[in-house]
Amino acid sequence: MPVPGSPGVPAPPPGMPPVPGSPGEPGVPAPPPGPGVAPPFAAPPTEGGRARLWLGLGVGALAVLLCCGGGGAAVVGLAVSNVQAVEEQGKAVTDDYYQALVAKDFSKAYDQLCDDARRRESRHEFEQRVATEPQVSGYRVGEVDTATLTVPVDVTLAGGRREAQTVTLAPDQQTGGMEVCGVS
Repeated sequence: MPVPGSPGVPAPPPGMPPVPGSPGEPGVPAPPPGPGVAPPFAAPPTEGGRARLWLGLGVGALAVLLCCGGGGAAVVGLAVSNVQAVEEQGKAVTDDYYQALVAKDFSKAYDQLCDDARRRESRHEFEQRVATEPQVSGYRVGEVDTATLTVPVDVTLAGGRREAQTVTLAPDQQTGGMEVCGVS
């Protein structure tokens, strides 16, 4: 039986159903392409596809880990350095305060006080009060408690009597440094 569209047999007119046994009919395979015919697109490579996928996912996960881990490390580093700064400043301001008391430089000791302490007591009132109290002849500053901003100080008073005092610290709103805000 001659196949429409093959040499010498006319093809059916457009819009007409295919003739039984023709290449467009279901169940009938299309003829193979002739020599030199290229497929409309190249097939994607199949070898190594999974390896590339896992390599890409691994590199992406590493990048996310570095970014998040680096940010986390930065936060921890800032927290640690902030605690160390509070400890250093707290010890330094407490030491300066007691050095001034030992030297009987009450004006310098007053300069170490926070704004609240200065509002409660003028420089003149502070100097008069401290001059009438037992004089500090020596001291040893302990470790700053960064949670409560307090510093224990072992104080030696004139005459050799010893007592434990606790200095309360507060951050200065203008400089960010620590100041003495009370002694008990």
